[in-house]
Amino acid sequence: MIFSKLSRRFSVVATGLVSMLSMSVARAEYALNMTQGVTPISQELYSLHMLVFWICVGIGVVVFSAMAYSIFHHRKSRGAQAANFHESTTVEIVWTVVPLLILIGIAIPATGTLLDLEDAKTDADITVQVTGIQWKWKYTFVDEDVSFISSLAQSSRDVVKDPTGNENYLLEVDKPLVLPVGKKVRFLFHSDDVIHAWWVPELAVKQDSIPGFINDSWATIEKPGVYRGQCAELCGKDHGFMPIVVNAVSEAEYEQWLVGMKAEAAAAASAADQEWSMQDLLAKGETVYQANCAACHGPTGAGIPGAFPAMTGSPIVIDPDQAAHIDIVVNGKAGTAMSAFKGQLNDVDIAAVITYERNSLGNSVGDTVQPSAIKNAR
Repeated sequence: MIFSKLSRRFSVVATGLVSMLSMSVARAEYALNMTQGVTPISQELYSLHMLVFWICVGIGVVVFSAMAYSIFHHRKSRGAQAANFHESTTVEIVWTVVPLLILIGIAIPATGTLLDLEDAKTDADITVQVTGIQWKWKYTFVDEDVSFISSLAQSSRDVVKDPTGNENYLLEVDKPLVLPVGKKVRFLFHSDDVIHAWWVPELAVKQDSIPGFINDSWATIEKPGVYRGQCAELCGKDHGFMPIVVNAVSEAEYEQWLVGMKAEAAAAASAADQEWSMQDLLAKGETVYQANCAACHGPTGAGIPGAFPAMTGSPIVIDPDQAAHIDIVVNGKAGTAMSAFKGQLNDVDIAAVITYERNSLGNSVGDTVQPSAIKNAR
């Protein structure tokens, strides 16, 4: 009986020790601190952060040591008597001058860092306009004929209800922003609807995108890699589905990517003058719908009662006259969450998604919308 109790106690102790050891190993890989980043400004911010941190640690050590000393050496049990004094000019000077000197010591490097942080206009090699749209990002290379929409990847949409095992859950996009290392990139931030915030911790860039206003920031990425971020402003019901992926590559790879993007844009423009089959439009339209429309109108077209109308059986969608359907997708609807897609999608994409909405999602109008009709509606 005694042996059994001892055995059980030993088992409990052993289990506890193993758990503590495993927790220690897990915590060894966990760091609670500011991200050091891969840009000069991120390193500067990290250094400033650590400087202020250690100053705070030093102040804490001095203050709490003085408190501990006073409590221990001036306790009642030792017969200590409280001193009776009201004012001390020396003390007043010390606790005014010392904090002032500490603040000046912090302000000098902080001012330099803030000036560097705001130096977005000087000697920029690349300028990228970042436009926030519910709930995606539009990137426009100002000096290049390149513009595209970056949305949450379908791989993340497919596992929304069960993200188990998905390492980059809600942090994958269909088209990442590609930038070269070693080049100063100036970002111009704007929004088409509500306030968003473009935030990539490793780049030390976090800036609001505000309708009718332009903010700017900059980064020079020093290390190739994939850097992920998110919208840092509560921008609507799908705020958490608005990731950012920046792919930093060599200058040669970046130039090759630019050539590919320009060729893709040229192909899209050429495709707009072609006649598309119903099958091809439906296949492309499904992809466009899931990436751009499903968030509001639902993956099956059922909509969200009281918030977003259904596609299934919609009078606009099933109307044999395509004009109203084309107009609302191209130009949006004022005063509602229905945005204009003429600045987000090309003619082929809009034609495909309208065709898909009219012949899927419980609808069967039986017609097609060709890219030429969208081109004429713009």
